[in-house]
Amino acid sequence: MDTFKKLKGFYLPYKRLFITSMFFLLVVTAITIVYPVILQQTIDEVILKGKYGLIPYLAIGFVLIMLIKGVATFIQQYTGDLFGITSVYRLRNALYEKLQYLPFRYYDNAKTGDLMSRLTADVEGFRFFLSFGFSEAFRFILILGISFSVMFYYSVSLTLMTMLMLPFLAVSVYKFDKVVHPAFRGIRKSFGKLNTNVQENISGINTVKSLSREDFQTSKFNVSNDDYRDQQINTSYIWAKYFPLMELIGNSGIIILLAYGGYLVINGSLKPGELVAFYSLLGYILMPIINLGFTINLFSQSKASGERLLEILEADNEIFDKENAYDADRFKGEVEFQDVTLKYFGDEKSAIKNISFKAEPGKVIGLIGATGSGKTTITQLMTRFYEPVSGSVKIDGKSVSDYSIKSLRSNIGIVLQESFLFSSTIKANIAYGRPNATMEEIISAARRAQAHDFIMELPDGYDTMLGERGLGLSGGQKQRIAIARAICLDPSILILDDATSAVDMDTEFKIQEGLREVMKGRTTFIIAHRISSLKHADEILVLENGRIVERGLHEELLSNGGPYERIYHIQYKDQQAILQTQTG
Repeated sequence: MDTFKKLKGFYLPYKRLFITSMFFLLVVTAITIVYPVILQQTIDEVILKGKYGLIPYLAIGFVLIMLIKGVATFIQQYTGDLFGITSVYRLRNALYEKLQYLPFRYYDNAKTGDLMSRLTADVEGFRFFLSFGFSEAFRFILILGISFSVMFYYSVSLTLMTMLMLPFLAVSVYKFDKVVHPAFRGIRKSFGKLNTNVQENISGINTVKSLSREDFQTSKFNVSNDDYRDQQINTSYIWAKYFPLMELIGNSGIIILLAYGGYLVINGSLKPGELVAFYSLLGYILMPIINLGFTINLFSQSKASGERLLEILEADNEIFDKENAYDADRFKGEVEFQDVTLKYFGDEKSAIKNISFKAEPGKVIGLIGATGSGKTTITQLMTRFYEPVSGSVKIDGKSVSDYSIKSLRSNIGIVLQESFLFSSTIKANIAYGRPNATMEEIISAARRAQAHDFIMELPDGYDTMLGERGLGLSGGQKQRIAIARAICLDPSILILDDATSAVDMDTEFKIQEGLREVMKGRTTFIIAHRISSLKHADEILVLENGRIVERGLHEELLSNGGPYERIYHIQYKDQQAILQTQTG
């Protein structure tokens, strides 16, 4: 029960609903046990003794009991469902909130489809046990306790004889639980992998089709689907193996009852009506015992689901606000790296090593280098997406860890190479980081990002609804909206991570002209592969294998004969070749 103990904070606040449900379950169970007693009285007192005048009273009593049971059943089921629904409502919110604040390291290894499976199928599996499984377990205890009490009242010896099969049933139930729980955990994991395959395939359908990899994706899905099928078949085999065994052991009690109970009736030690009531009561006992496998099934599924949910809730959030973290209203914009080294999770090689530089407020810093050289990593450390292994990152003389995360990131505007847009209006996407922005500010940001003209050509202008991930816009249009979003934030520090890679040269020039005005008074970091995007920077840092190998102005670096000059000549030759082709 460790899993349920760890999750008790989500369902204990609603214990009144649970207690109410269990109270009315007690009422329903007690009334259920009354049926055999009424049957016994009808046979022994009415039929055998000829007291037919009691029949109307028994009938009226039976109807009243049925009405009470109906009302009690309604209240029990409704409060039980309400207990489960409200509990997982809080749990689902807590899971989603936890996912918002988990560090990038967590998402580096997590699978989207698996996380979606946990927030849907696993949460629902846990809810079903809270709503139904707990009540079934309590019903099992009640029905056994009350039924055995009545049976002992009728005949101690017959009750003890029918209990002979219980130890054997307990052993089979224990063995069933030991094998079925790992099986259900395997099903949950396999379902998560299946979800991941579907999510990745749908998200990357353009790539799949453009490279004619439909057959490969189908085969890959089939492998996951086969594993999911095998896990389910294995669980079905376990169920099919143990359920008949438990049923056989349970039904052996009926054989004992008929044999020994009949003997007691013949000898006059037991009344015929008591034997019939005994048979009904044993049925009440056997059915929950036989269905105990189903209850254990629910418990095992819920336990497996709970364990997967706890993996999220208990995941280490290494990046959090310190006590008394400083809330910065607005940065001056001084950024300093002091001998900073970072390793990503699971990597032996450092992503960046011994990085040191200082950016004065309002200066433009260019970052250039091959893919994987550490350019983006440097900017991710400014925003505390990751924590360095050693060294310190400072803004305005304070370590970034001294600031509250919200104030730190609200002062840093980022435009990524892969622009993500939400399924909302263009207006809402631009104002996403600053929801209280006025329409004039939104339009101004769009104009500076060279996005206003194409936005106004859309059917509903700024109120145009975008499809998933900005579906319906070109890559360049999405990138310009992302730039407008960063401009609208009005940040102290601006990070442009290859922000104009998806636009043509003419649009890039126009965007850069607009950004020059925006960059005034802001410390700006430009990550680019095109030297034309950063040649006007106040300082350019050239990175190779996570280290700064060159730094200086554009003109200085061109005369050094180093990596920057080589990159420049390669790009210059490419441009010359394009011009010759166009003019030839």
